[in-house]
Amino acid sequence: MGPSREDIPRLAAFIRSALPKEGVNVLVLEFDFNFQFMKRPEMAESGALSLDLIKQIVAACKEAKVRLIPQINLLGHQSWAANNGQLLKAHPEFDETPGKHPKNEGIYCRSYCPRHPEVHKVLFDCIDELAAACESDAFHVGMDEVFILGDKDCARCKGTPTATLFAEEVARLHDHLALKKIEMWMWGDRYLDGAASGLGEWEAATNGTHGALASLPKDVVICDWHYERAEPSAAIFAMNGNRVVSSPWRQTEVALRQIDLLRAFRKGANPGLASRFAGVLATTWSGCGAFMDAYDGKTGAGKEALEAVKCFQAAMKAAGGG
Repeated sequence: MGPSREDIPRLAAFIRSALPKEGVNVLVLEFDFNFQFMKRPEMAESGALSLDLIKQIVAACKEAKVRLIPQINLLGHQSWAANNGQLLKAHPEFDETPGKHPKNEGIYCRSYCPRHPEVHKVLFDCIDELAAACESDAFHVGMDEVFILGDKDCARCKGTPTATLFAEEVARLHDHLALKKIEMWMWGDRYLDGAASGLGEWEAATNGTHGALASLPKDVVICDWHYERAEPSAAIFAMNGNRVVSSPWRQTEVALRQIDLLRAFRKGANPGLASRFAGVLATTWSGCGAFMDAYDGKTGAGKEALEAVKCFQAAMKAAGGG
């Protein structure tokens, strides 16, 4: 997850010192709308990062030879608990379910309407400006855990299969980024069949979006996250023609088994298919500062951050063996 203003000097030092030591060559930072957008100033969260602060991260990544990939979590995750995110605060007209779910009770996270005629003008401006600030040749669009899609009360989306809506949104984002020669990364859970696989509604889809897999552009990099078990779903994406990275979080044994699977897939596959198993993307959801605190062994970092650091270090050590 992305840093606060106060985190920047420490993060820059962390990138320069810790990441090369651990063998990291890619850093995905979830900024969302934590940036002072010039073209869309209404989209900047309170306390958002300035361009100068972003450039400190960019400089550190260049020095450490780490590829910086910014992320804005799109489609779903437009709220958290009772609070809407910046997109729906600034543009409530983009909500897929306006007027429904007061205080966001009874739902996980809100979504924006992917067929709203104005939403992509705003999103593309934000994507372009953040990608330019980060000097990035790749962009992570998130799109995990999308539970609200094709709502029956949405005049634009109702009656349309969720797989169609999801595929349309992926295509819009992909085509825009492709015009800028920017590689698209995204989470893979909505492409997996939750019922057939036994993965359920979190690590996979039970609302039909998995039907969009056939239309997934082959040059999209999929981040295949599984936190409780080392599921073999990376093979699904590789067989579809996509490069895939396996994404653990805080259970070290799960991460090590994921790496074992990647090695087994590479060893048993033809060279073209084997090359699509692109590695490991370790995740942390405790915040940038907490992760660095845990890495430095500071007390009070929190159990999740400590576990995530342990898992990250073990995964990087194991993955370094090829």
